[in-house]
Amino acid sequence: MDLAIYGAQSIALGAYEAIHNICPDRKIRCFLVTRQDRNPETLHGIPVMEVGGFSQSLSDQEKQSIEILIATPEPVMQEIEGTLDRVGLRCHVRLTSSGWAELMGYRYSCDRTFVPLQALPPGYHRAELHVFMAKFHKDKPLAGRYELPEWVMPIQAGAALGGERVAGILDCDGENISAKNANYSELTVLYWIWKNRLQHPSAGSEHGYYGLAHYRRVLELAGDDELRLVDNGVDVVLPYPMPYEPDIEAHHKRYLKEADWAAVQEAVRRLCPEYAEFFPKVLGQRYLYNYNIVIARRPVLEEYCSWLFPILKRLEETSVPPASERADRYIGYAAETLETLYFMFNKDRLRIAHAGCRFLT
Repeated sequence: MDLAIYGAQSIALGAYEAIHNICPDRKIRCFLVTRQDRNPETLHGIPVMEVGGFSQSLSDQEKQSIEILIATPEPVMQEIEGTLDRVGLRCHVRLTSSGWAELMGYRYSCDRTFVPLQALPPGYHRAELHVFMAKFHKDKPLAGRYELPEWVMPIQAGAALGGERVAGILDCDGENISAKNANYSELTVLYWIWKNRLQHPSAGSEHGYYGLAHYRRVLELAGDDELRLVDNGVDVVLPYPMPYEPDIEAHHKRYLKEADWAAVQEAVRRLCPEYAEFFPKVLGQRYLYNYNIVIARRPVLEEYCSWLFPILKRLEETSVPPASERADRYIGYAAETLETLYFMFNKDRLRIAHAGCRFLT
């Protein structure tokens, strides 16, 4: 049975690459979208087609013999299913975030490009995990029920900006940049972790792992994963990277103004020249660590924060307009590329493992 993938962004592209890698003989006819709009005309040389036109090009028999894999953000999947049913494409299945992660894990277990945490053997020592989940007072309630692991602690991001209290821990307590949340997004929580946990005398052993999650995006460590960290010497756990075409520089230019992007690069050149030399190589490849999500050993995360936040501070000052005159999350977007730069630069020095990122709806 032929396959078409519904979606034309990173989730769909990742699904295509994994399926093509695992099952090279499986024929993938096209990528489908509701409207062409800002979507590309092709991905990986495969055409991107509007679902209405694609359906009209098929006979009734062909409609019965093609499978549609819905590879989009989960909140829009139900609407897409309705669209497919209306045009007679009724053989469809959802690729959930957990399913996408499982697909990526299998792929990378085979080619070892981005080592899955679950590919490592369980050890005897359970990691001491402290992951803080950023919540904002305007976040919509989850439609489903999700039990947080005991090591995930909700913390209110941007608490200094007011609003209803939605967590027992506030990122405006202690040393903080909570009031800058409109530009830093979840990074006001990472800053709070850095200053009030990682640098605190009671932070615990260097084998303690600290990290950042989101209200709707959580790294999935399940089963024996807590036993795979310490004894395998894992320094960092990151989400499976998202692929982009043609490269991640083009992707981030969609989210950052040209002047802001120039300010990011200038900040890296000024403060970290050795990273600046490596930056073009990272920008010219296709994989990005999204969402600023990370779990790392305490000294590793402290070192990363000590590198990251001075760059972001300079970006605040040199961007046009400066951060004090805007509220558009641009620093949070820039930090995703900087996280990718940092960990790709240090991939031979640090042992990096990867896990799925579950999207909660």
